[in-house]
This record gives sequence, structure tokens and C-alpha cells, in this order.
Amino acid sequence: MTMPLTVTRFLMPPITLIGCGAAKGVGDNLKTLGAKKALIVTDKGLAKIGVADTIKQYIEQAGLQAVIYDGAEPNPTDQNVADGLKAYQQNGCDSIVSLGGGSSHDCGKGVGIVATNGGTIQDYKGIDTVTKPMPPFVALNTTAGTGSEMTPAAVITNTSNHVKMVVWSINVSPNVSINDPELMTGMPPALTAATGMDALTHAIEAYVAAFANPKSDALALQAIKLIAKYLQKAVANGQDIEARTGMAYAEYLAGEAFSSAGLGIAHSLAHQPGSFIGLPHGVCNAIFLPLVCEFNMIACVEKYADVAEAMGIDTTGMTERAAAVAAIEAIKTLSADIGIPAGLSELGMKEKDIPEMAEWAMKEVCTPTNPRVTRVQDMIELYKRAL
Repeated sequence: MTMPLTVTRFLMPPITLIGCGAAKGVGDNLKTLGAKKALIVTDKGLAKIGVADTIKQYIEQAGLQAVIYDGAEPNPTDQNVADGLKAYQQNGCDSIVSLGGGSSHDCGKGVGIVATNGGTIQDYKGIDTVTKPMPPFVALNTTAGTGSEMTPAAVITNTSNHVKMVVWSINVSPNVSINDPELMTGMPPALTAATGMDALTHAIEAYVAAFANPKSDALALQAIKLIAKYLQKAVANGQDIEARTGMAYAEYLAGEAFSSAGLGIAHSLAHQPGSFIGLPHGVCNAIFLPLVCEFNMIACVEKYADVAEAMGIDTTGMTERAAAVAAIEAIKTLSADIGIPAGLSELGMKEKDIPEMAEWAMKEVCTPTNPRVTRVQDMIELYKRAL
């Protein structure tokens, strides 16, 4: 059988540093990029416990200057970006360091996009809308889930309609990404669980995505193996450096996988409760992931069977369908073991919001790369099942 011709677009990932102590090199990396004064974009939590000040000191030890903007909120908004841009311009900054998880990275990217391209962040919703590179940008990661420290995407909530805007462009990738497991040891168990399931969703959706390719497949499967091995350990003991290191590699590999292959409707569905009522993105992904796998199974049952093996399931003697079902059950068990809620109703989602969220989910950039063609009614049914 002749395979159809496909065109795969490989994006250039940033320079990536992974390992204990990697954060101490943030200043040297900025200096290599020609920076003189950096805006550290972070959240109030990391600022309060002194992590932002520590990074500021690392930058200053390299002979550079830095100021801190701690306005990145969970599910960062266009207003967070506007406030960050104001801090960037008023302080005469020429570079950005995003410090935190996906919210800080996405907020920092938003600031960087507008700093060099002008306008407002709303102008750049969509694919390949950012024509100029951001200022020198170092993403310093403190969680192991979103992959935003190395991906060409930013997700910003539009406060006018409470919808998440996805900006996807090669010009949105940071120059350098740093994953230091020592910065992750302070993550509480619930955040470790949520971000870890976000990484698993990235890996599995990338593996079955419409644009999946040999590169993304290899990255996704290795990410799944590492998450299956280390996520529970990291939740159980946040000081377990081996587990934290394993998860740091896993989330990076998953991020690179979906940067190449795309994602699917688990993300399209999860973005809406995150923007409408502020639910944690990783938790929403974890709830939708097994439901979407069941929905997609008829399109790629053999790939879900591969996921079972990657998660450590002995599939000897199983049919592909039986193995795929086992993979989905393993996802559900993992979620339950690490404390992910069983459904969205206990988190405050209302059935009355489903039709509007389903319409917005259909418009997401992740929807076209889902392996099974999806209708609005499918989205509605999946939302109802997620309650």
C-alpha cells in the first residue's frame, strides 16, 4: 500500500537546559542573547516566597539588570499582558524572563509579542499571525506540565468574552528554556498532579493527532513512559529529585511532540471551563482525556493500544481494542490515584453553559487536528459526560 504524501512542518525548538542547578545560568544565557535589562514575568506566589528575587539575583550576578512583574494570573488575561507590557516599557527593558508554569510563560509571551509587533494581544489570535520575533526570551520553568517554556504557542483569556485565544507561531518560541527540578520540589501535590496530567494529555493527543509523524510519535511515547513511571512518585513526595527530573524531561518531550503534531479536542474542551469559570487547565484536561480517547478510538485504535504498552500494561494476547480500553482505564486509575476530581460539576461547571462552550470549542485551533472529525453535538455530549 502506498502511503499518501504528507508535509510535516518541524518547528525549531529553543535551546533547552534540563537538570539540577540549571536555573543559575539564567543571567549568562541572557547575556549571550545580548540582553541588558530583563523583565521577570511571574505570579504573586513565586514572588511572595522569594523565588523571583533569587532569579533576579542570578541575573544581576551576571552583570545585568532585572525588574519583577508578578501579575501573571492562572489562565492569564489580555489585561495581564497589557500590564506586563507597561512594566516592560516603563522600566526600559530589552528582554523577558518568564518564571513559573504555563500561566507565567504565556503571559510573558504575550508581553513579548506586543513589545515587538505592536497593537494588542487580541490582534494575534490564530496561526502564523506574529511576524516579528519577540525580544530575547528565557523561559524558566517551575512546573512539569504545560510545555509552554518551549512551545510556539501562547494561550491568553480575552476578558471581553471570557474565551481563550490561542496564538501559534514560530516567533512565539522562547530562545532558551530552562527546566530545573530543584525549582519544582516546592510544588504542592495537587499542582503536581494537575500539571502532570496536562503533560500526559499533550503526549497522548500528539501521538494520535492528524499531523503525527515519526518524530512526534517517538517523543510522545517516551513522554508517556516517563509520566507513567514518575508522576505518582512526584505527587507522593515532592522532594524526590529523580521523579522531578523524570517529569521535567517528560513534559519537555510532550511539548516538543505536540509542537510538531498538534493536539486534539481534549484541549479544545478543556480551554472553555478554564476561561469561563477559571478552572485549572491540567485538571480539565485530566477529566476530558479518557472521554476523548473513547470518542476517538474508532479512528486510531492501534495507537491507543501503543499507549497501553507505553503505560506499562502487558498487552500480550490482547486485541488492539482490548489494549486500547486498558489504556483508557489506566488513565482513569492514574487520575484517581493522584486526586484528580471525577467530574467538572464538583468544580462548579453548570450544564447551562455547555452549548456556548461547545460552540467555542469547535473554533479552537486544536480541533482540526483531532483524529476523528467532530461536530458541535459531539462536543455537547462530551461536556455532559464530563460533568
